[in-house]
Amino acid sequence: MPILFVIIGVAIAASLTKLAFFPDAQISAEQPFAEIADPVTSVERGSIVNELSLSGTIARDAAYPVRSEVNGTITHVHVSQGQAVYAGQVLVTVKQDFPSRVFEIAAPEAGDLAEFSLVKGQTVSTGGEIASLEPARYHVLSTVEPVQLYRLLDAPSNASVTITGGPAPFDCTGLRTQVSEGGTTSVRCSVPTDQVVFPGLPAMLTIAVGSVDDALLIPTTAVKGGAGSGIVWVDKGDGSEPETREVVLGVSDGSMVEVIDGLSEGELIRQFVPGAAAPVEEFCYEIAPGQEFCETGISW
Repeated sequence: MPILFVIIGVAIAASLTKLAFFPDAQISAEQPFAEIADPVTSVERGSIVNELSLSGTIARDAAYPVRSEVNGTITHVHVSQGQAVYAGQVLVTVKQDFPSRVFEIAAPEAGDLAEFSLVKGQTVSTGGEIASLEPARYHVLSTVEPVQLYRLLDAPSNASVTITGGPAPFDCTGLRTQVSEGGTTSVRCSVPTDQVVFPGLPAMLTIAVGSVDDALLIPTTAVKGGAGSGIVWVDKGDGSEPETREVVLGVSDGSMVEVIDGLSEGELIRQFVPGAAAPVEEFCYEIAPGQEFCETGISW
């Protein structure tokens, strides 16, 4: 029996030595192999609407100076600082020395006198500030991402305003973009004077920029550029290198964009610009009644 155990032990040792130092060449050649292909998408027809919805706030228009149009001496003061005035209400009476005449300087519009400190007997000069008037006008101000400005290139001059718990949706006018001293980009439009609003109210600003039907559409992730023109990578589907091609672009909703020229229906293009990071999508699922858990991941 000991001799038998020795023989078995030698055989096991020989097998382990072969596996460690002389692996089977055929097994090594059949190791698993995988290749990640670039996703492609086809050019398809459809409708697209460029409608931008922005969260905003109701704010009062800024105060501005009311200036004298004559030289003279104030003979009567009719108002005081902080007083609410109506359009045309006389603020002060001024006597001009030569030629001798009396003028009344009135409020150009309704509002509040934010600053007013004139007294009887004080002199004023043409162009001099006599008051600071905070007008009874309001506007909607919405912060916008700088990249969204491309979607506002052909924006109309009005937009729709919705105030939760407020009046029915109404149109604001004079839509324009502006950049603050701190670099914040925003969109602003004026609230009609017949609307009752209050400073600080949250509002939703909806800007209908444009729409088109039966258009050639591709994902914005496939385009390098994107404002008026861009470059896409056309994939022939035969494994060859993709062809770069310039395209003329139209309406975009932020995720899809209209192709005016450069591609035909059914052509295949790379879904993502080569070398660009894929967008991150958030996946949420319910882990308990009324409880949701979200996580992000790379989307292809």
